[in-house]
Amino acid sequence: MRKNVISFGLLIAALVILFQISQYQLIQGNIGIELIVVLVSIVFFFLGLYFRKKWQAKSGDEFLSANQINYGEQKKLGISDREQEVLQHLSDGLSNKEIADKLFITESTTKSHVSSLYQKLEVSRRPQAILKAQQSLLVINQ
Repeated sequence: MRKNVISFGLLIAALVILFQISQYQLIQGNIGIELIVVLVSIVFFFLGLYFRKKWQAKSGDEFLSANQINYGEQKKLGISDREQEVLQHLSDGLSNKEIADKLFITESTTKSHVSSLYQKLEVSRRPQAILKAQQSLLVINQ
């Protein structure tokens, strides 16, 4: 946070200096207003590229650490997006009723999804399903 504040402060200071220099040049008549606009545009363009690259690098790291689901395996096993949501809640330790409440579905629909997941994962119990899902990277470990 402190780094961002300092970066933006320096950016604003540089822009103020640039505007003051351009105003001085205009008064003296050595440079045209078009050239000043072009210079300011170029400065903003390169600053935009710099900050975009910097923020993408940060958000990319967060994305990789927060999103570890193996969608290829999910598709290979034929697990739907809704079943994947149920599986995620299963791995979080929620009961069928709690999952139903979170996903705004009935408890019997949740049981149907769980049963379907058992078949697709080729397991017979909840702990086995959770373990296999974690090993296959089908859920986000929290």
